[in-house]
Amino acid sequence: MNIVKRNAVNVIGKGSKTLVLAHGYGCSQKMWDEMSPLLQEDYQILLFDHVGSGHSDVGSYDKTKYSTLRGYAEDLLEIVDFFKLEDVFFVGHSVSASIGLIASTINPTAFKKLILVSPSPCFINKHGYRGGFEASDIEAIIQGLNSNFNEWARTIAPVLTGMNDQQSGKLIESFCSTKPDIAKHFAMVTFTSDHRDILPLIKTEAHIIQCSRDNLAPVYVGEYMANNIENSVYHILDAGGHCPHLTHPSEVAKIIKTVI
Repeated sequence: MNIVKRNAVNVIGKGSKTLVLAHGYGCSQKMWDEMSPLLQEDYQILLFDHVGSGHSDVGSYDKTKYSTLRGYAEDLLEIVDFFKLEDVFFVGHSVSASIGLIASTINPTAFKKLILVSPSPCFINKHGYRGGFEASDIEAIIQGLNSNFNEWARTIAPVLTGMNDQQSGKLIESFCSTKPDIAKHFAMVTFTSDHRDILPLIKTEAHIIQCSRDNLAPVYVGEYMANNIENSVYHILDAGGHCPHLTHPSEVAKIIKTVI
């Protein structure tokens, strides 16, 4: 399978430094539409869709391969290798932050820096760790998704965008364009994964960008990550929601430019 077709890869912009932008759960590369124009005059930007999302090749979706986030991390590394990219700045939103972290443990030299937007290594509270949700909360989220996916999308979108109506509409459209069976499987993998154990293994410089009022990945989750990744910097935005690249693109772009 041609990797470009498989992941609907697009390369835009200009510059000697390359940003790889990776979207979150239920989304696609279009979720970077607000922010990429602020960056493409200075940097080459590689955009892609995870298999099963956006305009990726749905026929390449393998439920076994994508039963863990490692399958997506392997795809990410294949894309970087295919384009022979060096000194890559990886920007991953939400679940893609974890995917980038996993990829950096597989190949520690793949990325020059990791920029993690609204990350969470584990959503579930466990043994003194606060992820923001009890296991029963996650079960309820997945049950709601399974029972009425479209209604679930309309309910969760305003939470993720901090009640931004325009961006909520874009997010709902993105959610509802994903095949329900794939969306349900990806949700299970996303919300039940626990990648806390890899944080101390990360040697790549990591920058954590988080909203001060994020119901999905609260501030204490970002602080936990910053405390457990040795070479990390914590950036907090005075904003609500889980998708600052949608709702506060200029602020996120500004941080990225300072990091690079």
